[in-house]
Amino acid sequence: MDALLYLVGRAFVALIQALPLRFVARLGRALGALACRLDGRHRRVVLDNLTKCFGAEKTAEAIRAIARENFCRIGENYLSAIKTSAMTAAELQPHVEFAGIGRLPQKNGAEPLRNVVVAIGHFGNFELYARFHDVRADYQCATTYRALNQPALNRLMQTLRGTSGCRYFERRADGPLLRAAMNRGGVILGLLADQSSRGLRAPFLGRDCNTGLAPAVLALRYEADLYSAICYRVAPARWRVELGEKISTHEGGQPRPSADIMLEVNRALEIAVRRDPANWFWVHRRWKD
Repeated sequence: MDALLYLVGRAFVALIQALPLRFVARLGRALGALACRLDGRHRRVVLDNLTKCFGAEKTAEAIRAIARENFCRIGENYLSAIKTSAMTAAELQPHVEFAGIGRLPQKNGAEPLRNVVVAIGHFGNFELYARFHDVRADYQCATTYRALNQPALNRLMQTLRGTSGCRYFERRADGPLLRAAMNRGGVILGLLADQSSRGLRAPFLGRDCNTGLAPAVLALRYEADLYSAICYRVAPARWRVELGEKISTHEGGQPRPSADIMLEVNRALEIAVRRDPANWFWVHRRWKD
């Protein structure tokens, strides 16, 4: 059964990757619109989250419009991620703009290149974060992930991601490998910071939620520069990945508390959500008790 699931998934991936990117984006939007109609459970989650965050400033009609567009965007971005995973840097260049990446530290003589930690979120085609290497080949891109429960789907996912040049470290099993990579230097480590995760209770879009400390903790531990980054969808099959302003990890020569650092990360992500509400992944329960 596992082998059959892998073969079916691989055939679907091959089909999507054989199609033009713009057609894939349109197909994804159509499937997302269909999911919005049929998937009542997740539609209620999206509407509930949007209402709690924007109910005081947007009409019910506006919230429903954002919800519909959000489902279309999710379909567009997921199918597009399958397609873009197989594209070269030259093929991607007309479709993706990386802004602000030039601000990252440059190599200084014989000294190891300074590590960078980037707090990222489920914005746009978020698999494009793994392509920082396309514009900064002096860095090794890396991130963490949690293996799926289905071995076939997990193997398929890692096969797709393996073409990006980014190193993926399984959170529960690959801690020593991640530490070794960070100790060598020259790593851009992307960490998802917009999911419900144990650490502290902090405000996000006006409501307290569980907020993980990993970006702050690892930036402090490895003396890395810390930034946020957002993938904006600017048109069908076109994205702009923006590196935010550097987030200070020290004050007065002393490390800042991790909680204070993550409050600043949350504010950066809030700005991105408000700039384009339909661009974020509203279908997960960010505000768990």
